[in-house]
Amino acid sequence: MTEPASTAAGGIALYKLGILAAIGSAVVAFVVMAMTTPRTTREFVVAMICTIVSSICGGAGVVRWFDLTSWMLDDIGMVAIGGIIFACGLPAWVIVRAWFNWSEARRLVPLPEMVKEFRDETGM
Repeated sequence: MTEPASTAAGGIALYKLGILAAIGSAVVAFVVMAMTTPRTTREFVVAMICTIVSSICGGAGVVRWFDLTSWMLDDIGMVAIGGIIFACGLPAWVIVRAWFNWSEARRLVPLPEMVKEFRDETGM
């Protein structure tokens, strides 16, 4: 059986990480969108969702991959994890923007031809 003190400390650390992830992912979305403003409301909403999900999930994946979970136990480590979460959200906006531009240029192309063109361009 686990001791109540260590379980409570882990719960508090997880709660702090959740708050940090939410704030950090919102900040990264605003920073990136300030650099390249979206053209339509649809693009803004999709990019915001993708950036936040990429920030939270990508940040968690990086923290888990490099086994940085022990950093959650002190405040400086939490700030560093916030930086990781911030950095993981940055590429999402670029990827979403590139996808919008690519697909918008091929709006009238049927889907099978679009997939074939994508495979030819990327070598997949």
